[in-house]
Amino acid sequence: MIYLDNAATTKMQEEVLEAMLPYLTEDYGNPSSVYVLASKAANAVARARAQVADLIRAKEHEIFFTSGGTEADNWALQGALLLGRTSMRMADGRNKKHIISSRIEHHAILHCLERLEEEGLAEVTLLPVDEEGFVDPSDLASVLRPETVLVSVMAANNEIGTIEPIAELVALTHKAGALFHTDAVQAFGQIPLDVRELGVDLMSASAHKIYGPKGAGMLYIQESIPFRSMIQGGPQEKNRRAGTENVLGIVGFGAACAYAGRTMEDRMTRERQLRDLLIKRIREIFPAAKLNGPQSEGTRDLRLPGNVNICFPGKSAELLLIMLDAKGIMASAGSACASGSLDPSHVLAATGLSADDNRASLRFSLGEETSRGEIEKTADALGRILDELRNGQGV
Repeated sequence: MIYLDNAATTKMQEEVLEAMLPYLTEDYGNPSSVYVLASKAANAVARARAQVADLIRAKEHEIFFTSGGTEADNWALQGALLLGRTSMRMADGRNKKHIISSRIEHHAILHCLERLEEEGLAEVTLLPVDEEGFVDPSDLASVLRPETVLVSVMAANNEIGTIEPIAELVALTHKAGALFHTDAVQAFGQIPLDVRELGVDLMSASAHKIYGPKGAGMLYIQESIPFRSMIQGGPQEKNRRAGTENVLGIVGFGAACAYAGRTMEDRMTRERQLRDLLIKRIREIFPAAKLNGPQSEGTRDLRLPGNVNICFPGKSAELLLIMLDAKGIMASAGSACASGSLDPSHVLAATGLSADDNRASLRFSLGEETSRGEIEKTADALGRILDELRNGQGV
């Protein structure tokens, strides 16, 4: 098996699993209780909060645990909107209710925005991107207005790996008096992120993208923002996220952050080398192949280290995936082939890619266990598959 879909999820690290096991068995207390068993769980949650905060240079009390990136994204959007209806009113007393995002955001953002707009709770502006997936700061500057309560642009794109100019976008947003949120699910633990340097007010992340467990995530909320809870109930997470803490998942998240911080530099170097090797081999095998997203040429590397999104003009990504899977190689496409949907990727469409090329594009996302031998085997397998298709054997 060759697994090249790490942007979808990652294999849990052994040390993460070991950190979690005691909280499945002997240390099962509710961290909100007062006896010793509970205090062990509470201490574990506090330790994990510190580990998560350390990875992005945040303060511990600025980290709020969630069920994952989707909940964190929804909370950021809805929380900012609720804040805009209270403490962030305009000078004339009117509520702020305008949100700006981009056309290539994850559906956790886009679908939430659609709902808010449908219900008349917010006006939404979606920024275009260029052919490499970058948001132009001048486009943001042109649509900011007094009613803007929030700008939400992802740190790095999940499909094409584009690393956005977040610090520049934040500066424009703050100058206009709005908050800035970034969905950092794909960037968190993969590239260095410092919330103070970036200046973001809100940041979402998820454990299972960095060799941690599924069902655990976080929202960073800058300490000066009086953000309100989206889930009502008990006083957990400093009265901002009700519900008994998922101690097991939180502990795993913390351990994954500690691992990510310790290994990030080496992983980035290694994954970039393997990424570039795969691109090179594919171009040798299929000269017509076109890399989607940033071209990452020379010293300008604004693409996630492990991301390869590439178009095979004239071919079917769905068929290529099926034939790769038959050879034990797992990758993905922008369209949701597994669910039977043939809709092209909204991300690739936003970059101007044609519908035909969109449906001919594959994403390979490398991880820490990806080896040079696996990259070579994948390229060789692609070569054989393309030969079969040329000879009519794959039809």
